[in-house]
Amino acid sequence: MAGRTADSWWAQLPALAEHYRVYAPERRGHGRTHDLPGPVTSALMAEDTAAFLDELGTGPVHLVGWSAGGQVALWLALRRPDLVRKLVLISSGVRRDGGTEADQALLSEAGTVLLDSMLRPQYEPLSPDGPEHFPVVFEKWLQMWREEPDFGFERLAQLSMPVLVMQGDDDGVRVEHSAAVATALPDAQLAVVPGTSHVAPLEKPALVNQLLLDFLAEEQAAKFMPLGALEA
Repeated sequence: MAGRTADSWWAQLPALAEHYRVYAPERRGHGRTHDLPGPVTSALMAEDTAAFLDELGTGPVHLVGWSAGGQVALWLALRRPDLVRKLVLISSGVRRDGGTEADQALLSEAGTVLLDSMLRPQYEPLSPDGPEHFPVVFEKWLQMWREEPDFGFERLAQLSMPVLVMQGDDDGVRVEHSAAVATALPDAQLAVVPGTSHVAPLEKPALVNQLLLDFLAEEQAAKFMPLGALEA
């Protein structure tokens, strides 16, 4: 998630680790990872993630990204499809207009004050750059959030791996946008988690974990009565 640490996955890591070797890297300037000079973008952080996987020698992995992390995952899948076996995008759109009005309002003056109050307490105790560095990374994040996501739908046709598009039914991404994303992908599943918001993995962890494990499994449930592709 934007500005969050790997600890945000506390409700998923144990369940996934029962079946897979799990890595939860933190992006540059997030959590326990140093910031680097210059602006940040999802594409740049995707390069960092690719370098991490190359260094570990993992080969293709199941890649799960949440919110802004989903945009990093999407860039990685587009630029290094050899590293991605299956892809999960949680609460992550592909264009700025895919967000709700409430999501867009987070980048207003009042919204940035709220984001500051939410993210600063997580950043300051952990950052190797010291708590005083938060205003620097926060400005970088704001610039990135104002410009991204900017993929568009055309590039999605390049992704041949299976993709699960997931979101809450009261999320910052519009449900119709996620449906359009799933429709544009060659091999996609769509999951709208009822009664949840932008943090569905924390609100209904058992359900989200089951959806993840079902999707990542080698054997997929047979479709007895498919009646056509998803429609946006």
